Amino acid sequence: MTTLMVQGTTSDAGKSTLVTALCRWLRRQGVSVAPFKPQNMALNSAVTADGGEIGRAQAVQAQAAGLAPHTDMNPVLLKPNSDTGAQVIIHGRAVGNMDAVVYHDYKRVAHEAVLQSHARLAARHPVVMVEGAGSPAEINLRAGDIANMGFAEAVDCPVILIADIDKGGVFAHLVGTLELLSPSEQARVCGFVINRFRGDLSLLQPGLDWLEQRTGKPVLGVLPYLMDFHLEAEDAIDQRQAGKDGELLKVVVPVLPRISNHTDFDPLRLHPQVDLRFVGPGQALPPADLVILPGSKSVRADLAFLREQGWDAAIQRHLRYGGKLLGICGGLQMLGTRIDDPHGLEGAPGSSAGLGLLDFATVLEPEKQLRNVHGRLCLEQAAVSGYEIHAGVTTGAALQRPAVTLEDGRQDGAVSGDGQVMGTYLHGLFESSGASVALLRWAGLREVRAVDYHALRERDIERLADLVEAHLDTGRLRELCGLRP
Repeated sequence: MTTLMVQGTTSDAGKSTLVTALCRWLRRQGVSVAPFKPQNMALNSAVTADGGEIGRAQAVQAQAAGLAPHTDMNPVLLKPNSDTGAQVIIHGRAVGNMDAVVYHDYKRVAHEAVLQSHARLAARHPVVMVEGAGSPAEINLRAGDIANMGFAEAVDCPVILIADIDKGGVFAHLVGTLELLSPSEQARVCGFVINRFRGDLSLLQPGLDWLEQRTGKPVLGVLPYLMDFHLEAEDAIDQRQAGKDGELLKVVVPVLPRISNHTDFDPLRLHPQVDLRFVGPGQALPPADLVILPGSKSVRADLAFLREQGWDAAIQRHLRYGGKLLGICGGLQMLGTRIDDPHGLEGAPGSSAGLGLLDFATVLEPEKQLRNVHGRLCLEQAAVSGYEIHAGVTTGAALQRPAVTLEDGRQDGAVSGDGQVMGTYLHGLFESSGASVALLRWAGLREVRAVDYHALRERDIERLADLVEAHLDTGRLRELCGLRP
């Protein structure tokens, strides 16, 4: 059994990408490898085969490893619901909301959960590929750390340190991070990887030689900047779109303060016939064919924010002009008449009036609904697969016109009598090719091209494994994984 950990000098340095790449590279060689992230802070999550909740990055890494996502792959998930607090999820299940001070004291319990999950994965797989969080040099978080060097020390594993040269200051990032580690932690760093390099490698070589001489650590390789590359973001919203022409469907998504699972919109961003725009604070909703209200970790607070921005009036105007409106999960709840949070699950207990566009009300209950589901969309009876992650129980007359009929006999969501407004609890709607085509046609696109989103994701995972072969020291990597060079 071997554990190898990837840590980054900053957030978004490429930790998730490198772990995904290494998982697929090892799988190609017939090695059973499991991805692992001790602690993740993200509002993008996935439902696992064992009925729990983990970060979406670990679900993608599981795909790269050829495994079904499991709660042991991300034993501690923190889902922020305010600037100072988060819902704490242990082994896939919510244990409560905690502010930063309370969670700091709770880390002893979380630490045990991390070690239990790692031990189970290590017993089943000869290699465990671990992703750190943020930076190991965050001095204020060193005490009781379970996400970076604290974990590496506990399981006695080597560490690769990755840095993003595209941001600038890559040598300062690497040397500075190393300098801020303790002597035992410095000894764990077995090499560096530089990510997102553009240009002539010969011009970088003097810097690489200096880095190795200055630190005594090898550079394991330099990964090039990948154009037209997509990997689901752990947290930050990816707004990149390739050049598109012809008839484009204009889709607008208001960015709420606690927007969750915005990866729902990646298939639209990548679709050649969709012009997807994320609209932030202080921006007016532009004219569109389709407005989508996204998921939210704090539905009542985000609904109040939506009203503060004047987006509720803009949505009414959008509907008067014949536009379509879709609500997903928290967005579905906003479409109803009322949202009640009697237990204070997402803030202070209380109630909020909804937008009143569909005749139902929602009560937030302590038991979260976590399911992977399959069914048929009301539009064209298109096959759809997705997942549910919500605490809401929704009831009302509008549910008699469901948006989705599920294989287990349940019905989900609602469609307005005039067909302009639709809501569903299902995340991942647009990942199903048939459902995506039906939804885009409903929104006004006449001739819709089918796009296989899963094939696109698989293509880019393969591209990452190719980069490992071409640009990293694979002999040294095999040694670090406990394999023959």
